[in-house]
Amino acid sequence: MHDSGALIENISTEVVLVPLTRPVGTSIHQIESVGCVLVTVRTADGVTGEGFCFTIDGARIRAFDEMVKGLAQFAIGRSVFEAGRIWADVWGAINPTGHKGVTVAGFSAIDTAVWDAAAKTVGLPLHRMWGAVTDRVDAYASAGFWLSDSTETLVGEAQRFTEMGFRAVKIRVGHDLPTDLERIRTVQSELGDGIAVYTDANQAFEPKEAIRRGLALADAGVTWFEEPVAAGDFAGHAMVRAALPIDVASGETEYTRFGMQQYLDAGSVDVLMPDLQRVGGYTEFKVAASAAAAKNVPISSHFFTEYSLAVGGSEVGCRTIESIDWFQPLFNEAPELVDGQLVVPDRPGHGFTFDRKAVAHHAVD
Repeated sequence: MHDSGALIENISTEVVLVPLTRPVGTSIHQIESVGCVLVTVRTADGVTGEGFCFTIDGARIRAFDEMVKGLAQFAIGRSVFEAGRIWADVWGAINPTGHKGVTVAGFSAIDTAVWDAAAKTVGLPLHRMWGAVTDRVDAYASAGFWLSDSTETLVGEAQRFTEMGFRAVKIRVGHDLPTDLERIRTVQSELGDGIAVYTDANQAFEPKEAIRRGLALADAGVTWFEEPVAAGDFAGHAMVRAALPIDVASGETEYTRFGMQQYLDAGSVDVLMPDLQRVGGYTEFKVAASAAAAKNVPISSHFFTEYSLAVGGSEVGCRTIESIDWFQPLFNEAPELVDGQLVVPDRPGHGFTFDRKAVAHHAVD
């Protein structure tokens, strides 16, 4: 489609720093805030599309901003209906697999914004433009149960998420095994029956230790074991998967379709978890989802709850959406949870718009 009104005239960025409601810790991170580069694509007709990328505690956020500005040249003057061609041009000129982090993250924000603008141009929710398969997607609560949390905090989080209506939650593991199991039992007792418990090791273990722990988690009634070993250890993931009766989930730390394909080719996962930023935006996310579907491997999004709903609403193989509220302060709209499922927005585009007052409040000079 080459309607001149759909041509991208401008791509602008804004840098913000959003504090978390409280500091959190995993086996590999201590986190107090998220720094974001907000991207706005504007067409000749005045339609805007939005996206963002982020860094923990704002690390290298200026480098991310500069990367987005540099990559904008590939999209300006192109139609918002040519996201695939734009990605191909970036691929040919830069080879994102060789640059990874900053390059892929920067372009993912642009790609997301371009798709948002395309769907808004035709007045459709993005998942319907792609071909809707559902208007609700199962979700699990992920904005709590951190490795650094006290037992009292775990109890409070369990009560909060139960009251919100979640049917699945995720707890981080990485203490000694008896402590992890006691924390899981505490959460399970507060949640009651019918609510699944997932675990996330954040790459904490070697394969043999991950197997030992995974068997104990299975006995405790845990549903899945996420990133049990180092992200790039595809063989280690496969060893753990083969030894456990519960699902192994991973993929959030790898980049582009090629990183996702490595997990699939090695038989490393029962659930593939593309991250919208690391996989390369909607264009690459959809490719990764198709590759997973060809292997009968379900997908589950990592972070980016608001934007991932469009993928969940258009992919038969989407098992669940990770619900995390870190970025919620930036948006006018909030995800809607009904009976343990997140509602895929019926608004044009991906369905979420930046709250201009909040953006101004969190802006970095």
